[in-house]
Amino acid sequence: MLRLTKRSNLMVKPQSTARRQPRPSRSRAAPHPREIAALSSDTEQLILDAAHRVFLRRGSAGARTQEIADEAGVNKALLHYYFRTKERLAAAVFARAASKLMPPVITALGSDDDLETKVERVVEIELDVLLQHPYLPGYIIAELTHNPARVKQLVAALTGVSIDELAPRVLDAVTRQIRAAVREGRMRPITPDQFILNLLSLCIFPFAARPMVQAVLGLDDAAFARLIARRKRELPVFFLQGLRP
Repeated sequence: MLRLTKRSNLMVKPQSTARRQPRPSRSRAAPHPREIAALSSDTEQLILDAAHRVFLRRGSAGARTQEIADEAGVNKALLHYYFRTKERLAAAVFARAASKLMPPVITALGSDDDLETKVERVVEIELDVLLQHPYLPGYIIAELTHNPARVKQLVAALTGVSIDELAPRVLDAVTRQIRAAVREGRMRPITPDQFILNLLSLCIFPFAARPMVQAVLGLDDAAFARLIARRKRELPVFFLQGLRP
């Protein structure tokens, strides 16, 4: 009987003696320490500026970290070195932009200025900042929906005071001034929370609904900016006249 062996049996695939090469890792390479040391101190701000521009084009939800890295002219691994995730980067961009909005508005509402000056100042701050950072309203709404505690944390970080302490101060200041204006016959009665809510809503709505506003009114970006410039002049008058007795 013919005896079959591995050498003579063509149906048996001979085992290779060569050692298999390991597959290259697909993990993201971390930036080299020398690369990090060579960076200027404003690299983080460079990334934040780039993320801001991408968020303007895509929105924070539609933005991609690779596009942000390309915009900043840095390696994607470096972006992750500073911020770890897109969510952390978005939070940092939001906090930087909100720092230009929330503290000045809170300061204006809680000041000793008369109500007319407060209204003019709040409208000016809101419209100027939101024109530069139009994604803020959408981001705030998303944050409130998915992480309600983020707003309290942000207010505390920006002002050094918890919102539970800050809100009564602002409401008390506005309440005193409204009551005085009502007694003097200069204003119809309105609760301070409705006063503040109406004022902020009239400022924020054009930005929160910007795509719809531009589509309905047939505005390009330049025309929208001109609309906001007119609104900055006209809104305080409209708001205050609506409260006249």
